[in-house]
Amino acid sequence: MPTFRIAALASAAAASILALGVVPAGADAGADLGRATLPANDGWASATTGTTGGSAADADHVFTVSTRSQLVAALGKTTNTAPKIILVRGTIDGNVDDADEPLSCADYQRDGYTLAGYLAAYDPAVWGRTAEPSGPLEDARVASQKTQAARMQIKVSPNTTIIGLGRARMLGVNLLLDRVDNVIIRNLTFDNASDCFPQWDPTDTAVGNWNSEYDNISLTGATHVWVDHDTFTDAAFPDSAEPTYFDRPFQQHDGELDITKASDLVTVEWSRFEQHDKTNLLGSSDNAPADVGKLRITMHHNFYNGVQERAPRVRYGQVDVYNNYYRVPASPEYIYSWGVGVQSQLVAEHNALIMDRTVSPALVIHYWKGTAITARDNLVNFREVDLLAAFNAANPTTPLAGDVGWTPTLRTRIDPPQVLPLTVGLFAGAS
Repeated sequence: MPTFRIAALASAAAASILALGVVPAGADAGADLGRATLPANDGWASATTGTTGGSAADADHVFTVSTRSQLVAALGKTTNTAPKIILVRGTIDGNVDDADEPLSCADYQRDGYTLAGYLAAYDPAVWGRTAEPSGPLEDARVASQKTQAARMQIKVSPNTTIIGLGRARMLGVNLLLDRVDNVIIRNLTFDNASDCFPQWDPTDTAVGNWNSEYDNISLTGATHVWVDHDTFTDAAFPDSAEPTYFDRPFQQHDGELDITKASDLVTVEWSRFEQHDKTNLLGSSDNAPADVGKLRITMHHNFYNGVQERAPRVRYGQVDVYNNYYRVPASPEYIYSWGVGVQSQLVAEHNALIMDRTVSPALVIHYWKGTAITARDNLVNFREVDLLAAFNAANPTTPLAGDVGWTPTLRTRIDPPQVLPLTVGLFAGAS
């Protein structure tokens, strides 16, 4: 490689490292960082009014929390619009009671639900494969699931910054941003938002599937959201370790970060998504007229390490996916990275993929009833590969066009994809 090229790559790597903004461990330093706002032109969340979170909080609205009850109290009701900075120390467990005592799946069971009873009632040999479960045991499963949701789903109020201090962790927590504006979430590790009560659906594909609720972070109708330097993982509790029922994996995890129901103006950056199946769903339905003109999302400098699919899967939105690093596992675990869904306008540029040799580049893009994707300057194992051409050659009955009709402009800088395994691989995620 020419000397000038090496120098240019080293300079880009140094610039990336200097721009990381890793959160310091001390409470005072964390509070100071809580005053930080999303820089201008840093993705869609910087558009219109920008994203300031709780930066304007007064001294009475700066909280340090280490339990679920403290976090809920600091957030207040979703009608609480006062700017607030919440510093998270240690591990917050979502599966606890009001006294922060642990709760097990058995504690959530309602109306006679048991897994053994559910399996007996809806065994395809008994129930068949033409209808979703219904009746008393399915009603009991739903009631049990709602009981768990009341604990592990924590609603975030508007004008809020949540920052982890050091190795802060959200265990079994689903942060729910429902129709709120102006939220910043930084330097947190999210782990195992596990559903105790997945639903069996024999009509989901020809062989049926188990489907679960709960993401680590869910945006539903949320606007102006900045997610930065967070880690999302199921590594300690992988679905691969779960049993199979009806010859299908007992799937207890849904998304890691899902953005749906007309959410808009979101930037996700310098975060780490690991050891997961359904990772980022952007737009949840093929028939969602409210999503038209919404779901404007930027995802840059994120590390997708060993995820199987939805990195991201897109419907409707103008989504800018650039300068991300993908470490792709071997087949058959890997399914795809970029899902091209209904009316999606996905731009995927300047990304780096390190792929197992058993995986074809044609799998990176997946057809989900979309018509086009802009995919340029993407590296596979350090060689530029036309991923759209690879997809179209392998899928002649569902070819995709190469121009989605818009050009991203809200980018603070673009790094050469050659440096991403170093910079993003080392420095994305929570500190």
